[in-house]
Amino acid sequence: MSITSAMFTGVSGLLANAEGINVIGNNLANVNTVGFKSGRMLFSDLLSTNIGNSSQIGRGTQIQKVDNVFGQGSFESTELVTDVALQGNSFFALGVPKGNATVATQSSAYLTRAGAFRVDDTYHLVNPDGYQVLDTAGNPIQFLATAAGATPAAGDFAKISKIGSDGSITYIDALGSTYYYDAAGVIGTTTFTAATNNKIAVINPPNPGGLDKIGGTLFQPGTASGVPAAAFSLASNTANGTSEKIFSNSLEQSNVDMAGQFVKMILTQRAYSANSKTITTADEMTQEVLNLKR
Repeated sequence: MSITSAMFTGVSGLLANAEGINVIGNNLANVNTVGFKSGRMLFSDLLSTNIGNSSQIGRGTQIQKVDNVFGQGSFESTELVTDVALQGNSFFALGVPKGNATVATQSSAYLTRAGAFRVDDTYHLVNPDGYQVLDTAGNPIQFLATAAGATPAAGDFAKISKIGSDGSITYIDALGSTYYYDAAGVIGTTTFTAATNNKIAVINPPNPGGLDKIGGTLFQPGTASGVPAAAFSLASNTANGTSEKIFSNSLEQSNVDMAGQFVKMILTQRAYSANSKTITTADEMTQEVLNLKR
């Protein structure tokens, strides 16, 4: 191998570590983003070149994968009952903004850990960007309310009063009575039945690493995520209340560890500097060869 090969090896390290700093910068930029999951850069070596009979010399490094880290973030207590956080590995399932249509399969839903939900002007439960929260039937959660100007009737939505650990929703109607969400756009029930009342849907991907980030703290199920192309159901999309539990008046914070990110930043910076030294040293060695002819 020529000396100039060392330059290209150093360049591969510069490029890879520059992208590594981008990942670290993105993590630190989202340290206060609700439900954010940090990323990490994984490197792998390039194909080695054979020297002599059995010796091999590497050709540098390359980016193998930017991995998402799905560790549990800490919870922040809030004043809003519709702020919810998930304990466990599951995600909330969302449909498109203003879609108001059944999401046919679990793999078609948007997934998020950010549970800052609100009831909008059409009485849908939505996230701040308008994505509609799905129930365990795959329908956008919508509460019944009479038309504007009409006399309120029993069961007409007024406000959510409680969200249970299994995702069940209790609300107060316009007359001050307690109801339980049952299905989209209908009057709730006055008694709660776990086997029939729909709840906030959750999805537990077998392989979270196969999820694709699409921004807005949302993920889409990739083929490698293992999210089934099956319809929603109470049995498969309800938090069990023990290992998978929903906490009301809470938000999951970013899982970015600032101290760890700064350590990685230092190591990445030093690796970048070391690779630049490889290039300048190879350049100086080339200059020495050129100086043989005076």
